[in-house]
Amino acid sequence: MGRVGDVTAGAAGESSGSVVRRILLGSQLRRLRESRGITREAAGYSIRASESKISRMELGRVSFKARDVEDLLTLYGVTDDSERDSLLGLAREANVAGWWHSYGDVLPGWFQTYIGLEGAASLIRIYEVQFVHGLLQTEAYAHAVVTRGIPDAPRAEIDRRVALRLERQKVLVSERAPRFHAVLDEAALRRPYGDREVMRGQLRHLIDVSEQPNVTLQVMPFSFGGHAGESGAFTMLRFPESDLSDIVYLEQLTSALYLDKREEVGQYERVMERLQDDSPGPEESRDLLRGLLQLT
Repeated sequence: MGRVGDVTAGAAGESSGSVVRRILLGSQLRRLRESRGITREAAGYSIRASESKISRMELGRVSFKARDVEDLLTLYGVTDDSERDSLLGLAREANVAGWWHSYGDVLPGWFQTYIGLEGAASLIRIYEVQFVHGLLQTEAYAHAVVTRGIPDAPRAEIDRRVALRLERQKVLVSERAPRFHAVLDEAALRRPYGDREVMRGQLRHLIDVSEQPNVTLQVMPFSFGGHAGESGAFTMLRFPESDLSDIVYLEQLTSALYLDKREEVGQYERVMERLQDDSPGPEESRDLLRGLLQLT
């Protein structure tokens, strides 16, 4: 997420909620289809669409047409007016365009879903090893990260990405700020981005932000040796909606994976818990940050 993802926090509740509603509606349509023993192919035929279109709808990856939802509900035997109205209302709310769509020139499409999910989460847990997580970066550090990632980009594009990233950080101080628990590998803190003053400023910022009541920051030190985070960086998102399962987000160079199967999420849950248990606590981690600051 520190690589290419940027988002501002403006209108976070409405636009982020639309992403969550899209995923909720998709999961409910999938449960209805499966309970009737109807294949994706048959469902797609009923709305003049392909099997892959049904798959994308059920994953919450596309917008919903009211007519398609109505036809699917009829196919799935949903005749109760209140149930139909509830799901159709969800479809209308799910189609509210996220404000970030206007930043499509610097936001890859596959990251826009994450933006909405991050803004709607009640708990964000991350492990990062390459660099400081995007929600915790200073302006100078973010500029260095973006420049390293896309060295040939025009200065205006780099500045735009950095500005958006800084706005994205407002989610941590908003009225509905999530709980944020970060485990940073010491490698992310020792690997220089920018000059000495950039790194010193970043370390000071981490010390300061770790004092926020909704933020827990831990450092996994080199001295611990090998640890549970051997598979690399990942993010776990939890939502206030009881119908929406936890999601694991894995960012790749040109795409991302969203995992929500219980057994897969459970494996990452166990890794996260081990990382948190094995890392020094928040105060000890601040002492580690102060020690690194003196060495920088």
